[in-house]
Amino acid sequence: MAAAARPGPEELALLEKLLGLPKGNKYGVQGERKVPVLQTNNGPGLTGLITIAAHLVKQAKKDQLLGSTAEEKAVVQQWLEYRVTQVDGCSGKEDARIILKNLNVHLEDKVYLAGNIFTLADVLMYYGLHHVMMDLTVQEKEKYLNVSRWFNHIQHYPGVRQHLSNVIFIKNRLYTNAH
Repeated sequence: MAAAARPGPEELALLEKLLGLPKGNKYGVQGERKVPVLQTNNGPGLTGLITIAAHLVKQAKKDQLLGSTAEEKAVVQQWLEYRVTQVDGCSGKEDARIILKNLNVHLEDKVYLAGNIFTLADVLMYYGLHHVMMDLTVQEKEKYLNVSRWFNHIQHYPGVRQHLSNVIFIKNRLYTNAH
């Protein structure tokens, strides 16, 4: 069975490692939807994947991962919300197909989700889509060429993939329509 990041605590631990933060945060989940919770030493815990992830980015002093300009910040936030509302709510092949189709159109002229900069949106979308991409056939990966190109790029970004299984792509197909 391929390793996959469990939404919430496990992917937050992966993000923590990617950001170079020391281990030690205590994560849990709450409710039926298993919303991630970070237990903090000073005050109430933080709730929600996006909230906790943004907190970790700021704690690591890597605010550029949240975007630099007001527009970039808004685009990063948009994709983080898409991750939680659409990707995490994905309940089958048809939902996954719609998500991949939307992403494929968006990534047609972009290297990263927020344009030309690597952000937290790329990291969390990668973790959220990892299990979907693992289950695609070669033909399905070719159908979503822009997503496949982006996903392959992100999985090879230093520190992102960690222990997650490498998703295999036929490389010569990914870069044939280079802009």
